[in-house]
Amino acid sequence: MKKILSNVMDSEAHEKRPPILTSSKQDISPHITNDGEMKHYLCGCCAAFNNVAITYPIQKVLFRQQLYGIQTRDAILQLRRDGFRNLYRGILPPLMQKTTTLSLMFGLYEDLSCLLHKHVSAPEFATCGVAAVLAGTTEAIFTPLERVQTLLQDHKHHDKFTNTCQAFKALKCYGIGEYYRGLVPILFRNGLSNVLFFGLRGPIKEHLPTATTPSAHFVNDFISGGILGSQIGGEFQSFSKVFQKIWLERDRKLINLFRGAHLNYHRSLISWGIINATYEFLLKII
Repeated sequence: MKKILSNVMDSEAHEKRPPILTSSKQDISPHITNDGEMKHYLCGCCAAFNNVAITYPIQKVLFRQQLYGIQTRDAILQLRRDGFRNLYRGILPPLMQKTTTLSLMFGLYEDLSCLLHKHVSAPEFATCGVAAVLAGTTEAIFTPLERVQTLLQDHKHHDKFTNTCQAFKALKCYGIGEYYRGLVPILFRNGLSNVLFFGLRGPIKEHLPTATTPSAHFVNDFISGGILGSQIGGEFQSFSKVFQKIWLERDRKLINLFRGAHLNYHRSLISWGIINATYEFLLKII
Protein backbone atom coordinates (compact mmCIF):
# COMPACT_ATOMS: atom_id res chain seq x y z
CA MET A 1 0.00 0.00 0.00
CA LYS A 2 2.85 2.36 0.84
CA LYS A 3 4.45 1.52 -2.49
CA ILE A 4 1.25 2.33 -4.40
CA LEU A 5 0.81 5.62 -2.51
CA SER A 6 4.43 6.54 -3.23
CA ASN A 7 3.98 5.88 -6.96
CA VAL A 8 0.84 8.05 -7.02
CA MET A 9 2.63 10.94 -5.28
CA ASP A 10 5.61 10.66 -7.64
CA SER A 11 3.24 10.72 -10.61
CA GLU A 12 1.48 13.87 -9.31
CA ALA A 13 4.81 15.59 -8.66
CA HIS A 14 5.93 14.78 -12.20
CA GLU A 15 2.74 16.31 -13.60
CA LYS A 16 3.21 19.52 -11.57
CA ARG A 17 6.89 19.85 -12.46
CA PRO A 18 7.42 22.74 -14.96
CA PRO A 19 8.39 21.59 -18.45
CA ILE A 20 12.03 21.75 -19.46
CA LEU A 21 12.65 24.57 -21.99
CA THR A 22 14.03 23.28 -25.24
CA SER A 23 14.73 24.96 -28.54
CA SER A 24 11.78 24.87 -30.89
CA LYS A 25 10.49 26.53 -34.02
CA GLN A 26 8.78 29.14 -31.86
CA ASP A 27 12.13 30.19 -30.39
CA ILE A 28 13.68 30.90 -33.77
CA SER A 29 10.55 32.08 -35.58
CA PRO A 30 11.20 35.80 -34.88
CA HIS A 31 14.52 35.54 -36.72
CA ILE A 32 12.87 33.79 -39.63
CA THR A 33 10.14 36.44 -39.70
CA ASN A 34 12.70 39.26 -39.73
CA ASP A 35 14.54 37.67 -42.66
CA GLY A 36 11.23 37.31 -44.47
CA GLU A 37 10.35 40.95 -43.84
CA MET A 38 13.73 42.21 -45.08
CA LYS A 39 13.25 40.16 -48.22
CA HIS A 40 10.42 42.46 -49.34
CA TYR A 41 12.68 45.52 -49.03
CA LEU A 42 15.51 43.87 -50.99
CA CYS A 43 13.22 42.61 -53.78
CA GLY A 44 11.63 46.05 -54.12
CA CYS A 45 15.04 47.70 -54.41
CA CYS A 46 16.23 45.30 -57.15
CA ALA A 47 12.94 45.61 -59.05
CA ALA A 48 13.28 49.41 -59.09
CA PHE A 49 16.87 49.28 -60.37
CA ASN A 50 15.84 46.97 -63.19
CA ASN A 51 12.93 49.20 -64.15
CA VAL A 52 14.85 52.51 -64.20
CA ALA A 53 17.72 51.06 -66.23
CA ILE A 54 15.30 49.83 -68.93
CA THR A 55 12.70 52.60 -69.12
CA TYR A 56 14.68 55.78 -68.42
CA PRO A 57 14.82 56.95 -72.08
CA ILE A 58 11.01 56.58 -72.35
CA GLN A 59 10.58 58.55 -69.13
CA LYS A 60 12.79 61.30 -70.54
CA VAL A 61 10.70 61.60 -73.71
CA LEU A 62 7.55 61.77 -71.58
CA PHE A 63 9.08 64.46 -69.37
CA ARG A 64 9.91 66.65 -72.37
CA GLN A 65 6.35 66.31 -73.65
CA GLN A 66 4.83 67.28 -70.33
CA LEU A 67 7.26 70.16 -69.79
CA TYR A 68 6.95 71.81 -73.20
CA GLY A 69 3.59 70.46 -74.42
CA ILE A 70 5.10 69.00 -77.60
CA GLN A 71 4.45 65.90 -79.69
CA THR A 72 6.27 62.61 -79.08
CA ARG A 73 8.19 63.02 -82.33
CA ASP A 74 9.43 66.48 -81.33
CA ALA A 75 10.51 65.23 -77.90
CA ILE A 76 12.49 62.40 -79.51
CA LEU A 77 14.14 64.90 -81.89
CA GLN A 78 15.14 66.99 -78.88
CA LEU A 79 16.87 64.00 -77.34
CA ARG A 80 18.60 63.23 -80.63
CA ARG A 81 19.96 66.76 -80.78
CA ASP A 82 21.18 66.45 -77.19
CA GLY A 83 23.20 63.40 -78.24
CA PHE A 84 23.63 59.92 -76.81
CA ARG A 85 25.99 61.15 -74.07
CA ASN A 86 23.06 63.10 -72.59
CA LEU A 87 20.47 60.32 -73.03
CA TYR A 88 21.09 58.91 -69.56
CA ARG A 89 21.89 62.29 -68.04
CA GLY A 90 20.16 62.56 -64.67
CA ILE A 91 19.70 58.81 -64.18
CA LEU A 92 21.47 58.77 -60.80
CA PRO A 93 18.68 60.59 -58.87
CA PRO A 94 15.89 58.28 -60.12
CA LEU A 95 18.08 55.25 -59.44
CA MET A 96 18.68 56.46 -55.89
CA GLN A 97 15.07 57.53 -55.46
CA LYS A 98 13.31 54.55 -56.99
CA THR A 99 15.49 51.88 -55.41
CA THR A 100 14.87 53.52 -52.02
CA THR A 101 11.18 54.38 -52.41
CA LEU A 102 10.13 51.08 -53.96
CA SER A 103 12.07 49.23 -51.30
CA LEU A 104 10.07 51.18 -48.73
CA MET A 105 6.84 50.81 -50.70
CA PHE A 106 6.91 47.01 -50.74
CA GLY A 107 8.58 46.55 -47.35
CA LEU A 108 6.50 49.05 -45.38
CA TYR A 109 3.30 47.88 -47.03
CA GLU A 110 3.93 44.33 -45.84
CA ASP A 111 4.97 45.44 -42.35
CA LEU A 112 2.14 47.93 -41.89
CA SER A 113 -0.47 45.53 -43.29
CA CYS A 114 0.54 42.86 -40.77
CA LEU A 115 0.66 45.41 -37.94
CA LEU A 116 -2.75 46.90 -38.70
CA HIS A 117 -4.33 43.51 -39.30
CA LYS A 118 -3.02 42.37 -35.92
CA HIS A 119 -4.05 45.37 -33.83
CA VAL A 120 -7.00 46.92 -35.70
CA SER A 121 -10.35 45.20 -36.10
CA ALA A 122 -11.28 46.43 -39.58
CA PRO A 123 -11.95 44.83 -42.97
CA GLU A 124 -8.85 43.66 -44.82
CA PHE A 125 -9.36 46.06 -47.72
CA ALA A 126 -9.41 48.99 -45.25
CA THR A 127 -6.21 47.99 -43.42
CA CYS A 128 -4.44 47.30 -46.72
CA GLY A 129 -5.59 50.67 -48.08
CA VAL A 130 -4.30 52.54 -45.04
CA ALA A 131 -1.00 50.64 -45.21
CA ALA A 132 -0.63 51.57 -48.89
CA VAL A 133 -1.27 55.27 -48.21
CA LEU A 134 1.15 55.35 -45.27
CA ALA A 135 3.84 53.63 -47.34
CA GLY A 136 3.34 56.17 -50.13
CA THR A 137 3.53 59.08 -47.68
CA THR A 138 6.85 57.77 -46.35
CA GLU A 139 8.20 57.60 -49.91
CA ALA A 140 7.65 61.36 -50.26
CA ILE A 141 10.60 61.94 -47.91
CA PHE A 142 12.79 61.42 -50.97
CA THR A 143 11.16 64.19 -53.02
CA PRO A 144 14.53 66.04 -53.32
CA LEU A 145 15.84 63.23 -55.54
CA GLU A 146 12.85 63.59 -57.86
CA ARG A 147 13.32 67.37 -57.81
CA VAL A 148 16.95 67.09 -58.94
CA GLN A 149 16.00 64.51 -61.57
CA THR A 150 13.56 67.03 -63.07
CA LEU A 151 16.26 69.68 -63.32
CA LEU A 152 18.77 67.34 -64.95
CA GLN A 153 16.26 66.15 -67.54
CA ASP A 154 15.45 69.70 -68.67
CA HIS A 155 17.81 70.64 -71.52
CA LYS A 156 17.63 74.31 -70.44
CA HIS A 157 19.79 73.39 -67.46
CA HIS A 158 22.39 71.35 -69.34
CA ASP A 159 24.89 74.20 -69.11
CA LYS A 160 24.20 74.87 -65.42
CA PHE A 161 24.61 71.36 -63.99
CA THR A 162 26.86 68.58 -65.18
CA ASN A 163 25.99 66.07 -62.47
CA THR A 164 23.73 65.34 -59.52
CA CYS A 165 25.99 66.90 -56.89
CA GLN A 166 26.04 70.25 -58.71
CA ALA A 167 22.26 70.29 -58.94
CA PHE A 168 21.92 69.62 -55.21
CA LYS A 169 24.39 72.41 -54.41
CA ALA A 170 22.54 74.85 -56.69
CA LEU A 171 19.31 74.34 -54.71
CA LYS A 172 21.01 74.72 -51.33
CA CYS A 173 21.11 78.53 -51.43
CA TYR A 174 17.28 78.66 -51.70
CA GLY A 175 16.73 76.74 -48.48
CA ILE A 176 15.44 73.29 -47.58
CA GLY A 177 11.98 74.10 -48.93
CA GLU A 178 13.34 74.28 -52.48
CA TYR A 179 14.16 70.58 -52.36
CA TYR A 180 10.51 69.81 -51.57
CA ARG A 181 8.88 71.96 -54.22
CA GLY A 182 5.95 69.95 -55.60
CA LEU A 183 5.53 67.83 -52.46
CA VAL A 184 1.70 68.06 -52.35
CA PRO A 185 1.01 66.48 -55.78
CA ILE A 186 3.65 63.84 -55.04
CA LEU A 187 1.82 62.90 -51.83
CA PHE A 188 -1.47 62.58 -53.74
CA ARG A 189 0.20 60.57 -56.50
CA ASN A 190 2.00 58.17 -54.18
CA GLY A 191 -1.00 57.50 -51.95
CA LEU A 192 -3.47 56.90 -54.78
CA SER A 193 -1.10 54.86 -56.94
CA ASN A 194 -0.15 52.62 -54.01
CA VAL A 195 -3.79 51.94 -53.14
CA LEU A 196 -4.56 51.02 -56.75
CA PHE A 197 -1.43 48.90 -57.19
CA PHE A 198 -1.69 46.83 -54.02
CA GLY A 199 -5.48 46.68 -54.13
CA LEU A 200 -5.78 45.47 -57.71
CA ARG A 201 -2.71 43.41 -58.53
CA GLY A 202 -4.02 40.36 -56.64
CA PRO A 203 -7.55 40.32 -58.14
CA ILE A 204 -6.17 40.96 -61.64
CA LYS A 205 -3.75 38.05 -61.38
CA GLU A 206 -6.54 35.76 -60.17
CA HIS A 207 -8.50 36.44 -63.38
CA LEU A 208 -5.54 35.55 -65.62
CA PRO A 209 -5.06 31.99 -66.92
CA THR A 210 -3.57 29.66 -64.32
CA ALA A 211 0.21 29.56 -64.64
CA THR A 212 1.87 26.14 -64.58
CA THR A 213 5.47 27.09 -65.45
CA PRO A 214 7.92 29.73 -64.11
CA SER A 215 7.77 31.63 -67.41
CA ALA A 216 3.96 31.69 -67.29
CA HIS A 217 4.08 33.03 -63.72
CA PHE A 218 6.48 35.76 -64.90
CA VAL A 219 4.12 36.75 -67.72
CA ASN A 220 1.12 36.86 -65.38
CA ASP A 221 3.04 39.00 -62.88
CA PHE A 222 4.10 41.34 -65.70
CA ILE A 223 0.52 41.71 -66.96
CA SER A 224 -1.01 42.21 -63.50
CA GLY A 225 1.62 44.83 -62.68
CA GLY A 226 1.32 46.56 -66.04
CA ILE A 227 -2.47 47.00 -65.94
CA LEU A 228 -2.25 48.71 -63.09
CA GLY A 229 8.15 71.34 -61.95
CA SER A 230 11.63 72.56 -63.44
CA GLN A 231 11.67 76.09 -61.92
CA ILE A 232 14.51 77.07 -59.54
CA GLY A 233 13.92 79.68 -56.86
CA GLY A 234 11.13 82.23 -56.88
CA GLU A 235 7.76 82.16 -55.18
CA PHE A 236 6.33 78.86 -54.01
CA GLN A 237 2.99 78.41 -55.72
CA SER A 238 0.08 76.26 -54.61
CA PHE A 239 -1.06 73.21 -56.52
CA SER A 240 -4.12 75.11 -57.82
CA LYS A 241 -2.00 78.03 -59.09
CA VAL A 242 0.41 75.73 -60.89
CA PHE A 243 -2.50 73.85 -62.43
CA GLN A 244 -4.04 77.14 -63.61
CA LYS A 245 -0.72 78.23 -65.12
CA ILE A 246 -0.36 74.98 -67.05
CA TRP A 247 -4.00 75.25 -68.17
CA LEU A 248 -3.31 78.69 -69.65
CA GLU A 249 -0.06 77.57 -71.27
CA ARG A 250 -1.97 74.70 -72.92
CA ASP A 251 -4.44 77.19 -74.51
CA ARG A 252 -7.25 76.07 -72.16
CA LYS A 253 -7.65 72.80 -74.10
CA LEU A 254 -8.16 69.55 -72.24
CA ILE A 255 -6.43 67.55 -74.97
CA ASN A 256 -3.31 69.70 -74.57
CA LEU A 257 -3.40 69.25 -70.81
CA PHE A 258 -3.03 65.50 -71.34
CA ARG A 259 -0.15 65.86 -73.78
CA GLY A 260 1.96 62.71 -73.49
CA ALA A 261 -0.80 60.71 -71.80
CA HIS A 262 -0.63 57.88 -74.34
CA LEU A 263 3.12 57.55 -73.90
CA ASN A 264 2.71 57.72 -70.14
CA TYR A 265 0.17 54.90 -70.31
CA HIS A 266 2.54 52.67 -72.25
CA ARG A 267 5.48 53.66 -70.07
CA SER A 268 3.50 52.88 -66.90
CA LEU A 269 2.36 49.55 -68.29
CA ILE A 270 5.94 48.55 -69.10
CA SER A 271 7.41 49.98 -65.88
CA TRP A 272 4.95 48.43 -63.44
CA GLY A 273 5.02 45.21 -65.43
CA ILE A 274 8.79 45.06 -65.01
CA ILE A 275 8.59 46.05 -61.34
CA ASN A 276 5.92 43.53 -60.38
CA ALA A 277 7.38 40.67 -62.43
CA THR A 278 10.91 41.27 -61.09
CA TYR A 279 9.63 41.62 -57.50
CA GLU A 280 7.57 38.43 -57.59
CA PHE A 281 10.40 36.51 -59.32
CA LEU A 282 12.98 37.58 -56.74
CA LEU A 283 10.53 36.88 -53.92
CA LYS A 284 10.39 33.25 -55.03
CA ILE A 285 14.14 32.68 -55.36
CA ILE A 286 15.54 34.63 -52.39
